[in-house]
Amino acid sequence: MQLLDGKFLSAQIKQEIAAEVAQIREQGGKIPHLVAILVGNKGASETYVASKMKNCEEVGMHSTLIRLDTSVSEEELLDNVRAVNENPDMDGLIVQLPLPDHINPDRIMETIDPAKDVDGFHPINIGRMAKGLPAYVSATPQGVLEMIKRYDIKTAGKHCVVVGRSQIVGLPMSILMQRNTYPGNCTVTVTHSRTQNLAEICRSADILIAALGKPEFVTADMVKEGAVVIDVGLERVPDASKKSGFALKGDVKFDEVAPKTSFITPVPGGVGLMTICSLMQNTLKAARGEVYGTNQ
Repeated sequence: MQLLDGKFLSAQIKQEIAAEVAQIREQGGKIPHLVAILVGNKGASETYVASKMKNCEEVGMHSTLIRLDTSVSEEELLDNVRAVNENPDMDGLIVQLPLPDHINPDRIMETIDPAKDVDGFHPINIGRMAKGLPAYVSATPQGVLEMIKRYDIKTAGKHCVVVGRSQIVGLPMSILMQRNTYPGNCTVTVTHSRTQNLAEICRSADILIAALGKPEFVTADMVKEGAVVIDVGLERVPDASKKSGFALKGDVKFDEVAPKTSFITPVPGGVGLMTICSLMQNTLKAARGEVYGTNQ
């Protein structure tokens, strides 16, 4: 068993991004600028956004956090999105999910300029990704691909099972793993809450990607010997022994599954760190106009 070490890889990638940003600065170019909109003050969202802002600072990028009250109207939020769209100094925009119940997240995502959609959630970016055109790929699936690539994991001809069909992870992950490229060329099975014989299907996977949001759902009897297991889950589970009162768990029961695998991601310290790196890589692309050909 080899650990897919997100901590090690993310440090490596951040060094690469920092070097590129430093080069832009030396040449008098425009420093990449990421904007995050945070609605409300949910603990997990606060933590995620703070981490994204901190990482931008570490690599020399500019970042701006726009805080809005939970009571903000959908129109007010859309006005903030449009203002960022129209600001040429701001390259990338993320709106932290989840949003309050009275706001339609699809409407928000569809209003973000596709050229600034560094989260890769806009339908245009999802469609371009599916066609193999230049696009911003959702940060978490892109992080998984980067991890597979840097550990030189073979994917061609392999059976990849994706557990979960969310638009943020499961759907794009399934498309990316079957594309005619590397990583890719897998035969992909997507499973979900209505799937029958789920354990049996998972046991057939050469590469198992768990992204369903249920702590320690994947157990040893669902994994075949030598499989590659990538755990996208990150949930807070009550734990009185921790100072915070909770422990972070993935979708995979790591201790019992790990001995059966060839490669496995830890939680924390795995895919989550790669997600933030992907976000910064996308912001760098946005600043250079690499995806849509023009610097917005």
